[in-house]
Amino acid sequence: MQKNRNPFVASLHELKSVRCIALTALLIALNVAMDLLNIRIWLSPDLRVGIGFLLNASIAMLFGPTVGMMAGFCTDVLGYLVNPVGGAYFPGYTITAIMGGLIYGLWFYGRRPNRLRAFGAKACINLVCNVGLNTLWLSMTGGKAMALLLPARLAKNVLLLPFEAILLYLATNLIADLYERMRASTPPVPAVNPVKPKV
Repeated sequence: MQKNRNPFVASLHELKSVRCIALTALLIALNVAMDLLNIRIWLSPDLRVGIGFLLNASIAMLFGPTVGMMAGFCTDVLGYLVNPVGGAYFPGYTITAIMGGLIYGLWFYGRRPNRLRAFGAKACINLVCNVGLNTLWLSMTGGKAMALLLPARLAKNVLLLPFEAILLYLATNLIADLYERMRASTPPVPAVNPVKPKV
């Protein structure tokens, strides 16, 4: 990625790459499958950490906020379609997934993940998406006042933040290293000049 380039435009140009589309689709499928299998890290009977955010962050880190937002949308909708018994579809959660891709893309795209970025990105996600938006959606769908839901959700997200930030830092660095090795070992594809038909 070039410096001083609009990250949304640069991210949109990533979609021209077959590698971007294939890897994004793979990570979306992995996210949906892990959610379907209910794979979580249980810290206590009441505190659990999902793994899906690591995959969403990886997509946004590698390919930018535009691809991250599209992947968030696809992950949420596909997750509902493969598991409709998990509850009724509500578009608010799709908005949350899109916002997550945007936030991760803005924090990570074109930059090497470090501890500060991982903590800042996860703190933004927890505050904006988990505490703000998801509490609003729960209030709207569950009929409970936001003021009742907010304290418990805020406390839970504050408790999980350090653990999630560490996981995010480790996972994004691992993915960045693997991606750099993959790109280094793949020979460049020669440019194809389209043959113009003779008139």
